[in-house]
Amino acid sequence: MKIYTKTGDKGMTGLYGGSRVAKDSPRIAAYGDIDELNASLGVAAALTPHEPIRKAIAEVQTILFTLGAQLASPKTDPKIERITAKQVDGLERQIDVITEALSPMRNFILPGGSQTSGFLHLSRTICRRAERSIITLSSLPGEAVDEWVLIYINRLSDFLFTLARLANQLEKIDDIPWLPEKKPPLSRPLVNLSLIRRR
Repeated sequence: MKIYTKTGDKGMTGLYGGSRVAKDSPRIAAYGDIDELNASLGVAAALTPHEPIRKAIAEVQTILFTLGAQLASPKTDPKIERITAKQVDGLERQIDVITEALSPMRNFILPGGSQTSGFLHLSRTICRRAERSIITLSSLPGEAVDEWVLIYINRLSDFLFTLARLANQLEKIDDIPWLPEKKPPLSRPLVNLSLIRRR
């Protein structure tokens, strides 16, 4: 099986079922964002030294392939596995279990801490972008998106937030609290200007 087919050289690609659309169409954009999300999760999995997090990410990655295939199939096809309440319930159970093991949140937190946590937060933001792309697709005439796809992707961003906090806790790194500035914005220089050479 060749990696390249040359069939997309003019900016068109095929959906499951045979129809062809432009590569920048809303449906392609939607499952392209899911693909990007999956790739970013692969980086997080490669970085983490903790098997429970790797296992959780691998499970999500598998489900995202199913979700991407569902988005690539505009018409319902019994051959394609579908996202259901089962996958959503699984995420919610994991969120609840992990949250019980975490220290209570007393502030909003900034993305970061450990490398794993940072990439999980990045994945969370890509997940939110994917959600927006799917919502855009679902709002177009003649473009149907199953409700469980939207519910799953909405819940997934919450799960990734929770998993990012767990990554920090496992690596004994505190979450970074957001502490709003009490002074007016730009009331002091953000950079020590004396360190900048004059040209």
